[in-house]
Amino acid sequence: MSGAALMLVLGAAVIHATWNALAKRGRDPMAILWWAGAIGSLIMTPFAIYILSRDGFSPRAVPFVVATVILHSVYFFALARAYQSGDFSLVYPLARGLGVAIVPAAAFLLFDERLSSLGVAGIVLIGTGIFALNWRPGAWSEDTLLKPGTGWAIATGLCIASYSLVDKGGVAHIHPLPYLWAMEAGSCLALLGPVLARRGSLSREWRENRRSVLASAVLSPGAYLLVLFAFQLSKAGYVVAGREVSIVISALMGSLWMKEGALGQRLLGAGVVAAGVVCVALAR
Repeated sequence: MSGAALMLVLGAAVIHATWNALAKRGRDPMAILWWAGAIGSLIMTPFAIYILSRDGFSPRAVPFVVATVILHSVYFFALARAYQSGDFSLVYPLARGLGVAIVPAAAFLLFDERLSSLGVAGIVLIGTGIFALNWRPGAWSEDTLLKPGTGWAIATGLCIASYSLVDKGGVAHIHPLPYLWAMEAGSCLALLGPVLARRGSLSREWRENRRSVLASAVLSPGAYLLVLFAFQLSKAGYVVAGREVSIVISALMGSLWMKEGALGQRLLGAGVVAAGVVCVALAR
């Protein structure tokens, strides 16, 4: 993985973890995410228009834009249902770990991306660390696995893998910023807006957490913009695995800042993920 791609991915992880901490402070994190996308797309509008007027718009980008809007919308819905009907200690690592596991294999078939042995070892370590960070006794019992949340977690993981592969292909045909602008505007304004507006979550979060909403409008799109640039510089499997450093940062912030406990377990998981990131960083 190139040094520039690594810096982009690690920067995205730090920004995403900070946004995640802000989202947890809200009563409805999905509403904060909607505001982040809506306001973020408005902020990006003049820059996106300038880039499109300068570079033009390739018709080849259209299928990727449409696909990523649909996939991100399904992702938001599936993630919310997974958290509502499943245990966090099962849902979170299953959803995130599936993306890390599926993308390298799919990228090999779609983009002929061949990972080195060191890179594969790093991806395995990162996936293992994700599970270690969120392990709870009984979390993977038969009763828990049969809950509806498990199916929604799998659907979420498939969405993560799918939109990562689509976005890898998409930024090959269009500049990452207008691509992100179209994705945010489409998924948040066209598809997610009507769902959240009916529940009154949007107005409540704006009244009660306006500062977090405004900060998220910069942090959330900013983090994924760095990921899109990294897709242009490195292999999809490495980028998707490396961005999961945000999970480590979020977990440590939860223990140290939000007093959620389990510091020893989270330090162990963080160490495993960190070892994986080192392998990915050195891989070619």
